[in-house]
Amino acid sequence: MAEEAVLGYLEENEEISDSGKFSEEKGISHDEIVNVIKSLNGFRLVDAQDIKRERWGLTKEGEMYAEAGSPEAQLFLAIPPEGITREELQKKLDPSIFKIGCQQAIKNKWIEMGKSQVSRKVQHVDDRVRDLLVQIQNGEAVNAEDVDALKKRKLITPLIWKGYSVKKGPKYAPKRKKVATDLTRENLLRGDWRELEFKEYNFLAKGQPTEGGCLHPLLKVRRQMQMIFLQMGFEEMPTNNFIESSFWNFDALFQPQQHPARDSHDTFFLKEPSTTKMLPEDYVERVKGVHESGGYGSRGYGYEWKREEANKNLLRTHTTAVSTRMLYALAQDFAPKKYYSIDRVFRNEAVDRTHLAEFHQIEGLICDRGLTLGHLIGVLEDFFSRLGMSKLKFKPAYNPYTEPSMEIFSYHEGLRKWVEIGNSGMFRPEMLLPMGLPEDVQVIAWGLSLERPTMILYGIDNIRDLFGHKVDLGLIKRNPLCRLGL
Repeated sequence: MAEEAVLGYLEENEEISDSGKFSEEKGISHDEIVNVIKSLNGFRLVDAQDIKRERWGLTKEGEMYAEAGSPEAQLFLAIPPEGITREELQKKLDPSIFKIGCQQAIKNKWIEMGKSQVSRKVQHVDDRVRDLLVQIQNGEAVNAEDVDALKKRKLITPLIWKGYSVKKGPKYAPKRKKVATDLTRENLLRGDWRELEFKEYNFLAKGQPTEGGCLHPLLKVRRQMQMIFLQMGFEEMPTNNFIESSFWNFDALFQPQQHPARDSHDTFFLKEPSTTKMLPEDYVERVKGVHESGGYGSRGYGYEWKREEANKNLLRTHTTAVSTRMLYALAQDFAPKKYYSIDRVFRNEAVDRTHLAEFHQIEGLICDRGLTLGHLIGVLEDFFSRLGMSKLKFKPAYNPYTEPSMEIFSYHEGLRKWVEIGNSGMFRPEMLLPMGLPEDVQVIAWGLSLERPTMILYGIDNIRDLFGHKVDLGLIKRNPLCRLGL
């Protein structure tokens, strides 16, 4: 109906000057007329020009005063000719009406406010504020001074009306011809394709958004880390076993069975299967001996080592358990190696902005003859420089299975301070020699989390926004590929 009205009017007239007035004349809603004009304009049947008109409308407060009267008028009418106490007057009015009404009525010199008595100073008042609000509500003109006064009291607000003026377009026709969007088999069989008018193909139109998978920020940074290790000549270790025995996770690393990290408050132990039955017995005996009575220049820990503790299954607390297995296998037929791993580990920690019960650990190690702490520092400087971290510091630290041990710090230009980024050290003889490695072989190693550098690179300050079930999928789709400082 609206389309017929617009096209029919233009057939006999040159222009629709105002879509608002046109809609009133035809008795059709302006929204319906606007939708038709937009559609016809898109197909070039008409040419439409925007029309904008500003007018004043009432706020909710203004609408209330237009109906019930201004606060000052309401307050004046609530005061009887003989006057009234302030307390009684407050009871008769809403608190906001009383407060605003008192201010405006005193300003207008309508009332006199005594210490306890409120009385009229005039016998009759005109509610000019209400009259002005009603005029604006009815679309009548109001002078600029009155508009400013109402604006200051936030009783009116500007409203923008949008419409169109319409003329015939280059493809005008009294009736829109339906254009075909597809050439069908039936069109070809009937032969009516010759008479069909096809819709023009818009080569600039955007297609449907692709719903393909997107890489998680952690996977992007992980891939960059992998490339750095590969460039440095490292081989990746198999890290597919999340479940590990306490022996490979702790005992083989010369970590005593009384160590706090082995407590259930820090580690997730399995209920089923609770223990392992697959351990190399000769190696287990050598590990037991070095724990109880030492060896290889060590006094050991001097306690009774228990096999049942070593058999307990758990969710691995670090990927160093994988490193231990790889070094034990390497000891059977030694050759210098460079290994790395990046995978998930689990710790029984309280969840907060910087800690989760599961996270990813990056680990690198080099096994060769004649390695020293200087080699470790040199490798670390090379590795972290490829991450864009050139300013490093090293601080002595303690680890049960490395000696010497060092914490690694990097200067953060944004925070303007030194930030801990990892841990490192040389594996102890008590760990390496029971495996069967030659005495002149040393292993240097270091580790860091994958989440911390990813959070820094992507500007994320809460780890739960990066990893876990609360992650916003939009974050994954929006973030581009991350490039490290290669």
